[in-house]
Amino acid sequence: MAGRGGCALEPGWLLSPAGRPYLDSILHKNQRRAFGLLEHPVLPPSLAAPIVTYKLFVTGKSGVGKTALVAALAGTPVPPAHHETLGIEATTVYWPAKPRASGRPVIFQLHFWDCGDGALKKFEHLLPACKEEADAILFLFSFTDRSSFEELPALMSRLVGPDEENLVRVVVGTKFDLSSQADVTERDVTTFEGTLGLRVLRAGSGPGAGGGRGGLARVAPLLDALVERLWRRDQIVAGVAPEDEGSPPA
Repeated sequence: MAGRGGCALEPGWLLSPAGRPYLDSILHKNQRRAFGLLEHPVLPPSLAAPIVTYKLFVTGKSGVGKTALVAALAGTPVPPAHHETLGIEATTVYWPAKPRASGRPVIFQLHFWDCGDGALKKFEHLLPACKEEADAILFLFSFTDRSSFEELPALMSRLVGPDEENLVRVVVGTKFDLSSQADVTERDVTTFEGTLGLRVLRAGSGPGAGGGRGGLARVAPLLDALVERLWRRDQIVAGVAPEDEGSPPA
């Protein structure tokens, strides 16, 4: 999931020596720190960084791993078994990154809104709540469930209207490491990317995918890719970056 040469953010910066103080600010005893609603990473005044907040709605067919993905990105325990999310679960993740055009890092505050597929279909008010003031929608499919992949175009058309161009669409394939059980091929993904003009991100299913420093390294490319797309969108809207050429960074 390496980015292109034109990335607006430095990929992998947080895990580099320069990013060490910022990495330490989101860890506690070498594990990801869980932040309360009014808490945020604490840094020395000389290293203070602006906080940029985004809301991301996570959707997809039941069982594709929405809750497990958010847990991995937040560094919290991944549920051992699938249980349908009954309502909306909101999770906050802090992720420092370094814009290429600035000497000053940025701390991204990501609010992930996860809602069970069954609940969305049953309660009409949940979808508007999830989409209200959202900056991005993460459309998930599982590499082990072909129907979840085939349903994506219709799901994306239903949830993103023609007047919502600034809503960043992100497609994430989960369980890509279970190659022996794969129902979706790389050729399928390549065709999908070419048709919709979207690069598919990948997330594994391994245990402990987000906890300590080792787990952090596994989810860092995905978090880097998410904040890169959101930051690039804002730079384009502000008129300080050109429109994307070709596919977005992976």
